[in-house]
Amino acid sequence: MKMKSLALAVLIAFAGSALAQTSNAPAPAAGADTVKQDKDTIKADKQKMKSDKKAGDKNAVAADKEKIKADKAKLKADRKAARQAKREAKKQAKAEKKAEKAETK
Repeated sequence: MKMKSLALAVLIAFAGSALAQTSNAPAPAAGADTVKQDKDTIKADKQKMKSDKKAGDKNAVAADKEKIKADKAKLKADRKAARQAKREAKKQAKAEKKAEKAETK
């Protein structure tokens, strides 16, 4: 468990410095990464629930079900945010292109 949190902290530190060096363009990709992480989390939770069922731990299974439910809600919200960010990026690109076209005239 400590290794996971340490690895996550290192990953966040490197991602933060990488994002600081890039432009605004990767914002939609960041949303896609979040969605992928959510899917992986749900998959891991389902595996944990399966192993808890085999072990016969009903309390853990119930807790796992609640965690999966919360993770699915987060996934839904993250997908919505990613779509929204993608739409905003398209609108902004379209507006910039329109402004460039108007400038050249």
